[in-house]
Formats: sequence, C-alpha cells, structure tokens
Amino acid sequence: MSKIRALIVDDSALIRQLLSSLLQQAGDIEVVGTASDPLNARQMIKELNPDVVTLDIEMPKMDGLTFLEKIMTLRPMPVVMVSSLTQNGAEATLKALEIGAVDYFGKPTIDLEHGLLERAEELIVKVRNAAGANVKPLPRPIKDAAEAQRIQKIKFSSTEKIITIGASTGGVEALKDVITALPANAPAVLVTQHMPAQFTKTFAERLDGMSVVKVKEAEAGERVLPGHVYIAPGDRHLTIGKSGGNYICKLNDGSEVSGHKPSVDVLFDSAAETCGDNCISVILTGMGRDGAKGMLAQREAGAATIGQDEASCVVYGMPKAAFELGAVERQITLKRVTEVVLKLCSERGGGDIRV
Repeated sequence: MSKIRALIVDDSALIRQLLSSLLQQAGDIEVVGTASDPLNARQMIKELNPDVVTLDIEMPKMDGLTFLEKIMTLRPMPVVMVSSLTQNGAEATLKALEIGAVDYFGKPTIDLEHGLLERAEELIVKVRNAAGANVKPLPRPIKDAAEAQRIQKIKFSSTEKIITIGASTGGVEALKDVITALPANAPAVLVTQHMPAQFTKTFAERLDGMSVVKVKEAEAGERVLPGHVYIAPGDRHLTIGKSGGNYICKLNDGSEVSGHKPSVDVLFDSAAETCGDNCISVILTGMGRDGAKGMLAQREAGAATIGQDEASCVVYGMPKAAFELGAVERQITLKRVTEVVLKLCSERGGGDIRV
C-alpha cells in the first residue's frame, strides 16, 4: 500500500520542522516536501503531486485563504488548515472550510513544541482522513430555485417538532447548506458539530448572518423555540430537557463521549429520552462513529432518522457507521436534507409538547 504524500506549507521553519517530524511518525504518511510560502508551494504541488497539503493561514507573499481559493479552483485537492486557536484564527479557519478545506488543526498559542507533541495523533488522523476525503471544487453549485420554492411551501402545525443534527469533518459547509435553507417558521434545531470552544460562537454568528432563522451558541436553561438553531458550545455537551411544558437547552461539562466533547451521541441520546417520536434526527458528514448509537436510540424511540449519503459527504464516516448499525431510516444527498426534514415535520403532525 502506497504512503500518503503530504506537503507542508508554513512560513515558520520551526513549524515546518515540527509538523514534518510528527507526520513522519506515522508509517503510512510521507512528507514529500515543505514550503515557506504559497509561491514555492504552488511549484511544489506541480512537481510532487501530494495527496494532502497542510496550509498555514498567515504567510508572506500570499495569505493562506487566497492560496486555498486558487487550489480549489484550479487543482482541487485535500487541504488541512493549520491555524491559531484565537478569535482571528477561528474566523479565518471557518472561511477556509467554506472555501473547501477538508479540516483544520489548531496551533497551540503557548509552549508550541510541547503542545504539538501532545497532539501528534490528532494531526496524523486529520491528514490520514483528509487523504480519503471527497473534495469538492469551487465554485459551489448554485442553489436550486425550484427546491427553495418547495421548501417555502411546506406547512407546519402549531406544535413544533424538534430537529437534531450531528456533524464533524465537512460539517461546516454541510450545516451551512442545511440551515441557510430553513424558512423563518422552521422547527427548532439543536446541533452538535465537532469544533473547539474558540470556534463555535463565531460559527453560530456566521450562520446567523446568512440565515432567516436565528442561529446562536446554546446557553444552559434557555427555552427551545421555533425559528431558532442552537449550536453546542465547543467545550460542553448539549442536551435537550424539559421545563414544564417547554423544551430547554441543557449543557454539561462531563467527560468525552465517543471520543468527543461535545458529542453527537450525547445530544441524540437526550433527544431519544426527552422527545421520542417528536424528533427528526440527521447525521451529516464526519469521521468516526460519534452519533451512531445515539441515533439508533432515537430510531427505537420513534424518531425519524436521516443520514447524508456517501456521494455528497466530505467524509462518509459517521453516516456510514449509523447506517450500518441500523440507525438510519433513509440516506439522501445533502441538497435534499432540509426539504426532506421539513416534509417529515409536516407529515408527522403535532407533538406532545407545545413550545
């Protein structure tokens, strides 16, 4: 089996050396070259034909986002962004994922060498998974006008359903496609996306600016309302609970579940217990198995369950695991998720709790 060929692009010689050393630890990854700026990287991509590029955001001569746009337009390939876990880093990284980067790896802001050594396995896994990702070139397809009209015509009962969504690698763009298509009167949506704490508030704010529904980072104890989307904070598990006759967001600071915090399994398990058949659940692109067991619990509790199909996933890991476990009732392409979910909400009628 041939090794994954990686090219490292970063203006810091120390970072290039450290990333190279960490990746070389994996027996299935070969660092075929390093570049200090995008101009050198462009030539090395032509000459070395790497399987994966790790790309810094802040670099001389051409910033990483501009270079990423060129890559995804002219020669689409798997790219893992390497950025600082700061507010500015979060905004730039989310933009990179929208452009087409497969994933991101956060640089520690203090004790760089020790911090990278501690997270060597995370970097290796991200590069390994990126190599097998379904990369989609720019420009992205224009939304189907007929589809948008169909969505707008779907009617809902006064008692709203609850929609739960889980996603990981590739989820930033997938969630954007689903959430920005929601009408203002859509049922409430709770989302767990694997993402650092520094990123989730910025992610929610970006989605809010693109959507007619209100998108926000979830807060403990707040009432779950139609026309709202609640994103799990990056350092807390999001669950759904009851307060009297209303659904509420609950947060907990427990240990990782299924290797993650926040965990999709935690959200889905709580929805199975609290919402039962009053819920429609969706599992989108992502690596690993988080969400599979929780979605099975939801299906057994009577919820409708949907998985994103392999062709439209960046990484067909989480939806595949859920499908193979028997948790997914139907698999559909990403562009149909919003329409199908809303139709299910309409067809299933009112639920047991009025919000």
